[in-house]
Amino acid sequence: MTAIETIRHDVRICMFDLYGTVVDMQGGLTRAAAPYLKAKGWAGDPSRLVTWWRRTHFENSMIDALLGRTHIPYREIGRISLAYTLERAGIPHTQEEVRSLVAEIERLQPFPDAVAALARLKKKYRLAILSNGDPDMLGAIKPHLGIAFDRMISVAEAGSFKPHAAAYRKAAEIVAARPEEILFVANHAFDCVGAKASGMRAAFVDRRKRPFGDWPYQPDLVVSDLKELADQLG
Repeated sequence: MTAIETIRHDVRICMFDLYGTVVDMQGGLTRAAAPYLKAKGWAGDPSRLVTWWRRTHFENSMIDALLGRTHIPYREIGRISLAYTLERAGIPHTQEEVRSLVAEIERLQPFPDAVAALARLKKKYRLAILSNGDPDMLGAIKPHLGIAFDRMISVAEAGSFKPHAAAYRKAAEIVAARPEEILFVANHAFDCVGAKASGMRAAFVDRRKRPFGDWPYQPDLVVSDLKELADQLG
């Protein structure tokens, strides 16, 4: 069987990364940060600063996952990361301002293709979210998603950020499915790598037109957006 045929035959659950896959994190945070940075008199590109912030957040979450200590909440990793980014850019700030900007993550909007595509997929598959976000952050964003997922799972339940294997194992346990019955969908190569390494199938949503990399854990599907995913699986 082809990869598509195998997925259609075996998969019961489509499980999605949230930030950057279902909701537009880069665009949403850039729009939120732009007036703040302008008020601070910073003349740089808000989108570039958001990219620095997100890269720092990713690095810090990976450090936390490797420490083997108590899991630091996503929101706190966000505060640490944004404060560092603003300091490095020479932008004066208060911790209250930093927390307010991090809270914008809870109000991010879906990509234009997401809601209709997810509604199509929901006719055939159970839909779940596995996110690095905290449980209360996932609760806060629900009204903005435009569609109800069957389960919204935070990695806090596993005590480790993705792509740690524990996050995917716990998610499979929660949805009561074998890993091979789950198609994990993400805009981030690292997330697809983590899902594949844990035994799940994976779909890489290549919104940013970037190479996946020569990993031994390659995605089963590569699509440009969620509409193409729905077209392929329909």
